[in-house]
Amino acid sequence: MAPFQTLTVKLARSVALSEYTKHLEFEVVAGPCFGFVPGQWLSLKQNKPDGEEITRAYSIASPPDGNRFALCLNRVQDGFMSGYLCGLQVGTEISAQGPFGNFILRPPLRDTIFIATGTGIAPYRFMLQWLFADPSRHRGKRFWLVFGSRFEKDIYYHDEYLRLAAEHKNFEYLPTLSQAGPEWKGLRGYVQEHVAGLANGRTDRHAYICGLDKMVSANRELLKSLGWDRKATLYEKYD
Repeated sequence: MAPFQTLTVKLARSVALSEYTKHLEFEVVAGPCFGFVPGQWLSLKQNKPDGEEITRAYSIASPPDGNRFALCLNRVQDGFMSGYLCGLQVGTEISAQGPFGNFILRPPLRDTIFIATGTGIAPYRFMLQWLFADPSRHRGKRFWLVFGSRFEKDIYYHDEYLRLAAEHKNFEYLPTLSQAGPEWKGLRGYVQEHVAGLANGRTDRHAYICGLDKMVSANRELLKSLGWDRKATLYEKYD
C-alpha cells in the first residue's frame, strides 16, 4: 500500500461527462511522487468564503500516470466542494491528502462481479485497466461490470468499457438503465435485477459494490440470500 501524503495539486484537464458530472485530471505540483493502488481514494480540502474548511473524499478514477490522477464526481445540489470542483479552472491549485481506503482487489483473484451506479464507476476504471494491462494479472478469470444509470447520457466511460469488452473475451460489460428510452437496446432495470443471474448459483466468486447506500445494501442482501460469504463481498458507499 502506498504511504499517506499531503499534496498540492493543480487541475490539468476538465471534461464534462454529463450535465452534472465531471472527469477531472490533476497533477501533483508539490510533494513526493504520488502512488496509489486500484480502488483507493483521496480527500480534497478547500476553504469556504467564511473561512470554514471543507474536506471531501473522492475515488481515484485512473491508473498512475507520472504525477497525475483523475476523479469522477457529480455536482451535488447545495454541495460546496462538488460545485467548487466542477467550476474549477485549469491551472488552479488545491490541497489533497491520501491515498486512503481498502476497497481494493483482494487475493486470491477469483471470477468477479463489479457492481456500480453513477460515479461509483470511478474505482473500477483503474481496477479493470490494471487487470487487463497484463495477462498475468487477470490470468483468464472472468469479470462482469454491471453499471446502472437512469439515462443513457449518464453512462460514464461507456466507450472505454465497450472497447475493453471487445478486446477481452473474459470481460462482459452490462450497462443497465432504470429509465431507458424506447431506442435503448441494452439491459433495463436496476443493477440487482441482473446480479442474481450472474451469480448463477456460484459462491466462489468475488463481488465489489460501489455507489449509494440503498443500492449497496440491496446487492449485499441479495448476495447473502444466494449463500455468498460476506467476506467475498466488498463495498464502498458514497453517502
